[in-house]
Amino acid sequence: MRVIFLFLDGVGIGKANADINPMFRANLPHLRSLLGGQLPHTRLKRISTRYANLVPLSATLGVPGLPQSGTGQATLFTGVNAAKLIGQHFGPYSPTTLRSLVEEKNIFRHLMSGGHSVCFANAFPKQFFDYVHSGTRRLTVTTLSCRFAGVPLMEAASLHKNEALSADITRMRWPSLGYPDLTIISPAEAGRHLWDITSRHRFTLFEYWLTDHAGHAQDMAKAVEVLEFFDAMLGGLLERFDPAGSLLVLTSDHGNVEDLSTKSHTRNQVPCLVLGKRRKEFLAGIRNLTHITPAILRFLGRDDTKRS
Repeated sequence: MRVIFLFLDGVGIGKANADINPMFRANLPHLRSLLGGQLPHTRLKRISTRYANLVPLSATLGVPGLPQSGTGQATLFTGVNAAKLIGQHFGPYSPTTLRSLVEEKNIFRHLMSGGHSVCFANAFPKQFFDYVHSGTRRLTVTTLSCRFAGVPLMEAASLHKNEALSADITRMRWPSLGYPDLTIISPAEAGRHLWDITSRHRFTLFEYWLTDHAGHAQDMAKAVEVLEFFDAMLGGLLERFDPAGSLLVLTSDHGNVEDLSTKSHTRNQVPCLVLGKRRKEFLAGIRNLTHITPAILRFLGRDDTKRS
C-alpha cells in the first residue's frame, strides 16, 4: 500500500455561492466526477460515492480565534493539537515554541523510523536554498519537517527528470526564476508525473499553497485558475490511480479561498477527501486536523502487519 497526501493550503467548506466561493465558479470536472457531480458546501459537508468519501474536519481545534497556517500545519503533520499546546492560533510559520514538536513528531520522522520510504514531491529553486542557508527560521512546517527528518528537498534537476513537481504545477514560474530551459507542462502531465513519483515511495506529499495566496488576495480570477489547475492535475493522477493498492488523502489546514468576501482565514471546516479501497477504514474516527497523521500511521502500520 502507498499513501498520497495532497495538501491544499487554505481551502475550507464554504457557501454554495459563486459570487464569493470560487469552487462554484471554477470548472472542476474531475473533483465533481469523484463526488457524484457535487461539491461540498455548508449545507452538504459529507459526500459518499462509489469512488470517494468526503468528510468535514474542524480546523479551530477548540481554540478561540482564526485558524492559522503555523499551528494548523503543525497539527496536521504531527497529530498534536499545536494551537491548544501554545494557547493560540499562530502563523504563517511555526513559532519557536513548536519547533521541538515538529522535530520529534512530524509524519516523515514517524514513517522513516518504521522503515518506510517517504517523499516531499515539491521542487524548490536556488533562491529558496539561498534563503534557507541565510539562517532564516521562517520555514513552513512541511519544509521544516523535512529538514528535521533528513528528507531531501527537491531541486530543479529533479524537475528536469520529472521526479518532482512545481508548486505551481505547470512550471510556468521557473523561467523567470532563472531556469529558461525548464519546459512548461500541462497540469494533467504533472499529475501523471506525480503518480510515477508515488510508485517509488510508501508516502508522498505534495503541497499546493497558491489557493491560500489567492484567498488572501481576494482575487476571483486567480482563485478560479489555481483551482482549475489543481483539478486538471488531479485528473492526470487519477488516470493511473490504483485504488486497490493506494490511498489518496486530500485535505487542508484552514479555510480561506472558499470565501473571497474576506481576505482573512475563516473558521469553516475543511474537507478531507479520501480515495482507495480502504478509505472507509481510514476515515473511521476522523473529526479534526489532529486525526490525519495518526490515521496514516495506523493505515501503513496495519498494512505492514498484514504483510508480515
